[in-house]
Amino acid sequence: MAQDNSSRVTEFILLGLSDTQGLQLLFFTLILLAYTMVLLGNLLIIVTVRTDPKLSSPMYFLLCNLSFLDICYTSVTAPRVLVSLLSGHKAIAFEGCMAQLFFLHFVGSSEMFLLTVMAFDRYMAICRPLHYTAIMARGACWALVAACWAGGFIHSAVQTVLMLQLPFCGPNTINSYFCDVPPVIRLACADTALTEWLMASNSGLISLGCFLVLVASYALILAKVQARVSQGNWKALSTCASHVMAVTLFFMPCIFTYLRPAGTLPTSKYVCAIYTILSPMMNPLIYTLRSSEVKESMWRLRKRCRTF
Repeated sequence: MAQDNSSRVTEFILLGLSDTQGLQLLFFTLILLAYTMVLLGNLLIIVTVRTDPKLSSPMYFLLCNLSFLDICYTSVTAPRVLVSLLSGHKAIAFEGCMAQLFFLHFVGSSEMFLLTVMAFDRYMAICRPLHYTAIMARGACWALVAACWAGGFIHSAVQTVLMLQLPFCGPNTINSYFCDVPPVIRLACADTALTEWLMASNSGLISLGCFLVLVASYALILAKVQARVSQGNWKALSTCASHVMAVTLFFMPCIFTYLRPAGTLPTSKYVCAIYTILSPMMNPLIYTLRSSEVKESMWRLRKRCRTF
């Protein structure tokens, strides 16, 4: 344990995913592959949307922002764990740990809000098509995205300030591969019951609230589609089904992790891997494979690149 003159912990030790050499090599390979897919897949979506005028609808504008958030979100944890698995260096400075915690919740909660906005966009496009263009104008889309980032910043700032108020003078070993609220708060040298409930009310209720709004939006869309069966509506329903798959993969582990005080049950680091690595990797596959417009645009982009 690293301490200064006031017995305050100055660094934490991240135990990672495994101590076994063979498993470390396996995890390094899998995480490197997943991170590469996140970077390439989401960058491809961003380039495709930005270069194709046919993908100028609000849905693709929001999808482009989601891809950017996915890159940022995975980059908060993946490079650090890859270096740790490769070098064996598991220590992280106290300031670095708090910074990782801040950016993880900043980008993660911004993505939650953005996914909720995307569900609202699909609801307006399917259930209120006559008002869709006016409500989801480009200026409104920019305002909604800015609100998502602002909401994520406020949420993360509250989390980080609460963590910085706690004294850390005892054990400094974190049974995870990144710094997050549940494993770090257990190391505080104080009664953290109130702080844990505040954390659960903050992160947990945001996760649950956004997920319930998403479920309600897609339930309304489903009811609307059933009332007006047509090829276009079934296509919209297929798009919504892929969105539901993506948000469930992201939200359910978050709800399980954050909607309870940190001291009640240990949080599985493998569950954390679902929403920090697996979900951002799956988003490009889900959104592109279920969208013929995006696939056609990528094909046109490939043709243009081959001409140079």
